[in-house]
Amino acid sequence: MSDKKDQTPGAVEEPRGFSRRSFLGTGAVTGAVLAGATALGAGTFTRESWAAAAKEAKSKIHVGPGELDEYYGFWSGGHQGEVRVLGVPSMRELMRIPVFNVDSATGWGLTNESKRILGDSAKYQNGDCHHPHISMTDGKYDGKYLFINDKANSRVARIRLDIMKCDKILTVPNVQAIHGLRLQKVPYTKYVFANAEFVIPHPNDGHTFDLQDKNSFTMFNAIDAEKMEMAFQVIVDGNLDNSDADYTGKYAASTCYNSEKAYDLGGMMRNERDWVVVFNIPRIEAAIKAGKFITLDGSKVPVVDGRKTDGKDSEFTRYIPVPKNPHGLNTSSDGKYFIANGKLSPTVSMIAIDRLDDLFADRFKDPREVIVAEPELGLGPLHTTFDGRGNAYTTLFIDSQVVKWNMDEAIRAYKGEKVNYIKQKLDVQYQPGHNHASLTETSEADGKWLVVLCKFSKDRFLPTGPLHPENDQLIDISGDEMKLVHDGPAFAEPHDCILARRDQIKTQKIWNRNDPFFADTVALAKKDGINLETDNKVIRDGNKVRVYMTSMAPAYGLTEFTVKQGNEVTVTITNIDQIEDVSHGFVMTNHGASMEISPQQTSSITFTADKAGLHWYYCSWFCHALHMEMVGRMLVEKA
Repeated sequence: MSDKKDQTPGAVEEPRGFSRRSFLGTGAVTGAVLAGATALGAGTFTRESWAAAAKEAKSKIHVGPGELDEYYGFWSGGHQGEVRVLGVPSMRELMRIPVFNVDSATGWGLTNESKRILGDSAKYQNGDCHHPHISMTDGKYDGKYLFINDKANSRVARIRLDIMKCDKILTVPNVQAIHGLRLQKVPYTKYVFANAEFVIPHPNDGHTFDLQDKNSFTMFNAIDAEKMEMAFQVIVDGNLDNSDADYTGKYAASTCYNSEKAYDLGGMMRNERDWVVVFNIPRIEAAIKAGKFITLDGSKVPVVDGRKTDGKDSEFTRYIPVPKNPHGLNTSSDGKYFIANGKLSPTVSMIAIDRLDDLFADRFKDPREVIVAEPELGLGPLHTTFDGRGNAYTTLFIDSQVVKWNMDEAIRAYKGEKVNYIKQKLDVQYQPGHNHASLTETSEADGKWLVVLCKFSKDRFLPTGPLHPENDQLIDISGDEMKLVHDGPAFAEPHDCILARRDQIKTQKIWNRNDPFFADTVALAKKDGINLETDNKVIRDGNKVRVYMTSMAPAYGLTEFTVKQGNEVTVTITNIDQIEDVSHGFVMTNHGASMEISPQQTSSITFTADKAGLHWYYCSWFCHALHMEMVGRMLVEKA
């Protein structure tokens, strides 16, 4: 670790002597105090220098009362199936956006509006979010959408960033486990590129379980970002892991860690090299436009074959051998390189994007001629991010470090020049996975902050039993040295995050009454002859009862209604308050019904009145000094 000499050829020798980890031991030291960590390599801090380092670190991340953060951070909610919104650099959690989970606070997964968005997949009450990414125009964030995958149930969701609510969810057909997800950067986000990880037979109907069968494969998937419909799928050799796109709109690339198509650990590690698959998007589009595609398993999605046949390349793909079980695939912010991270190799592979035209024109004898450097960085490289100044930052899972290295110098070293491309290694706590620098996925990478998402926290926080929190660490990269400035505990493994400047995200303060989010509910009310802004009425339709009411702090427009036992009851509420932040709630006691209704929003929820008797409903979002008095009664008569 940091108390040992780095053996990497061309690497900077790290200071010998005092080990930061041995110094810390099991003592409780805040992330802010660790800002001057690099100085610990040479010796212990004096009391004064330690205090000065702590003060500098705190000043960097301090956002005072009434002040705003510089960046929005969007974190995947991991196994919670949600997206979390943080302010950076304060690392304060601002909001949670439910997506693939059930959320009783907002009623997501309970309201009729959210169930329409979830569609048939509403039957799944779990999700596994991995990769949040913001839509772009000309390689810059446009703040319109955020996309997130669900590995557990093979879904991709879209979040409208003006309201910070999910508005579309798509289940990707013909595949299992959507993992790597990235967006087309230029000219705009036309496609969401999503990797399916696991190889399955086609059709997957139990006729075979042989992964080596020619009809067992997985696919690269392109989704129309505006329609949230499938655009095309590409059959590949092996499986797929992580993905990214270039700054021309022409190429996307994905890592493959199981070229063996194995089903066990030993088999998946058998080959010394796996590969990066590069996809030629215009060629795929042209083939589909010409009708040169197939469909699979009853789906209408156009499918093209990107596998090699008798050793010959497909017109749609190229396979670049890289070592070994590669994981992350990251496009440098200058648009020059795809970086494939080795995982089981100490190296990352730098693929020159400007050589890909020649690769697809078959001008190279060896596809590895597109690799311009393969620097050795340390043990377990997983993901790489960029500062816009020519430096890359790679997480080393096994070493529990982040390594800062210079890309141009790595290329020079690859050519044989003796140059120290490794600039610094910084210990993080512990076992980092994804990392993300501010604006790094765009052409505007500004090199201010680096977030490292650590898989383990161990001794970093108060003990919480056998299940520990994760640790999201904030690192200042604005100077020549990385400085750790903040530890942030997080639950249920947030997998990845993305940062956007606050001016790039424009949110509504109150709802627009014509918003499509609840347009279907408005249309149903219109059929019932209801004016949602003024009417407080009950519509009876056989066994179905539709209750319409307004809400304005601190009262519902309807404080009592009567139904029969066994009736299906739909309660539709319109919040006619026009003051921002005056959200109301509706909870029907003992019926599993709750929802949020923010200013000018219409929300509805359906439940069965299966218990005769009196049942109170109340406002669950504090809205007024008389909030507790904002109640009503449902009277359920015996059937």
